[in-house]
Amino acid sequence: MSGQVSAEAAGTASTVENVLAELQEWPVDNVAAAALWDGTTATYGDTAARFPLASVSKLITAYAALLAVEEGAFELDQQVPAELLPEFDDLPTVRELLAHTSGIGFRGRSPEKPRGARRIYSSAGYEVLADFIAAEADMPFADYVAKGVCAPLGIEVMIEGSAGHGFSASVDALSALCAEFLTPTVLAPTTLREALEPQWPELSGVVPGYGMQKPCPWGLGFELHGEKSPHWLGEKMPATVAGHFGQSGTFLWFHPETKKAAVVLTDEDFGDWAKQRWDGFNQRLWEAMG
Repeated sequence: MSGQVSAEAAGTASTVENVLAELQEWPVDNVAAAALWDGTTATYGDTAARFPLASVSKLITAYAALLAVEEGAFELDQQVPAELLPEFDDLPTVRELLAHTSGIGFRGRSPEKPRGARRIYSSAGYEVLADFIAAEADMPFADYVAKGVCAPLGIEVMIEGSAGHGFSASVDALSALCAEFLTPTVLAPTTLREALEPQWPELSGVVPGYGMQKPCPWGLGFELHGEKSPHWLGEKMPATVAGHFGQSGTFLWFHPETKKAAVVLTDEDFGDWAKQRWDGFNQRLWEAMG
């Protein structure tokens, strides 16, 4: 594995570069990263290389769903049509699907719990959202994302497979997405603020790879750090840090209040190697940003 740290803007803190340089010791073949803070960007590796995003894809699907709400395609508290979830007697809302409180299982479109009873992390729920967007916008979901999210940001994302875990993109693309999350232009700031509010904050649930969290806070598509432990974010990072990680060895986090964000993409599937490194790395990166 090879990598190189670079930085943009005068006065970039060398400590951020030092933390990013830790990536060369990770047990992965390829890794690229970016850290954003105070109008500065520091990068590591080939930021134009495309990586599978796994569940970081959910952030893009969620953003598209929030855009569809703004455009009047449907409402957050509108129930999805029965044809999308024929096994449900009590149909979940868009809000519940975004916040993983719909009761739908992880992979299939069958109910596991009553809606609102527990935080059940679900990729299938995001596939339902994609189908609903396509139906109401009268265009393929990939086209909606490309035109509504990617084009305004000038980024390229491969929208294929599951809307919950099938996309791929580069660090360059996700850095632009981080900047959007910090200072929204595609969405109204009020929409993003609502998306970053805990939804059903008392609910417990499992964070894949990290076990049961009581409670397990989540926004509208965005995982919220809260007081989760163990976790992929640093223990001393604020409860309001938001983002997502993916089983392809990827993560993205951001904090609008301090204008800090980071993205790391690798080609090594999530496992013990990541659990041993990610929280400490993110804590050190957070602190290095000042």
